[in-house]
Amino acid sequence: MSNHDQLHRYLFENYAVRGELVTISETYQQMLANHDYPAPVQTLLGEMLVATSLLTATLKFEGDITVQLQGDGPLKLAVINGNNQQEMRGVARLQGEIADDSTLHQMIGNGVMVITITPAEGERYQGIVALEGATLAACLENYFQQSEQLPTRLFIRTGEAADKPAAGGMLLQVLPAQDDKNADDFDHLVQLTHTIKSEELFTLPANEVLYRLYHQEEVTLYEPQPVVFRCSCSRQRCADALLTLPADEVAEMLEQDGNIDMNCDYCGSHYLFTPTDVAALYTGNTDESDRLH
Repeated sequence: MSNHDQLHRYLFENYAVRGELVTISETYQQMLANHDYPAPVQTLLGEMLVATSLLTATLKFEGDITVQLQGDGPLKLAVINGNNQQEMRGVARLQGEIADDSTLHQMIGNGVMVITITPAEGERYQGIVALEGATLAACLENYFQQSEQLPTRLFIRTGEAADKPAAGGMLLQVLPAQDDKNADDFDHLVQLTHTIKSEELFTLPANEVLYRLYHQEEVTLYEPQPVVFRCSCSRQRCADALLTLPADEVAEMLEQDGNIDMNCDYCGSHYLFTPTDVAALYTGNTDESDRLH
């Protein structure tokens, strides 16, 4: 089995610390496939994809998570959606030129990171974090410090494997309800994990990566979970969205273009609605149907 596009959870036997390791290549490539993003934006989306996967794995419920960067810079928006099934999608919106050597702050400008957690059951939670760190990983570590008060470190790598975009990362987190004496243990594991090389992460099986990093420690590695690109768009969702618009606005769109072509920013899918299709949407609602003709 390929070690690409898999999330692995692991535990240290002698330390109150949990870990995650994820490698993402095909999912990353599919996310980029329908877009012509500048290199720094591709890299940032890869980092966000890794981070979202790692974050999703820390959640103990069924539901969705969205990690979003927004600001007044040339990169107006970058967003990744994921869920507990490790189904991922993402998109970026640009409003200016982005140089090849642009940093996170040069791309986003004055901005924030918004993390939205939507459980299948229960209250939605939203956390807003200032982009104070130099990297996405540093900003996320600030988020964990503020929201969960659990020491957490992220190690994110992006690049290429077999001449195609690849990304990967690791997360270390102190288990809840542990006392301060574990701080030195955590620092020790952070120093070991910091040495991970992109090439190792992209090409080696997870058990080999963990052995290289922690060969003097006892580590339990659990069964992996596949990570996949999946867009939740559908013709039905587009139809539902059309029905939320005023009927005269829909009629105007049809008059201008002859059809309504709805495009998904995430995956590039197109959903075409002819006047006949649109009229059928209003079947059973004669008032609205009359206004369309």
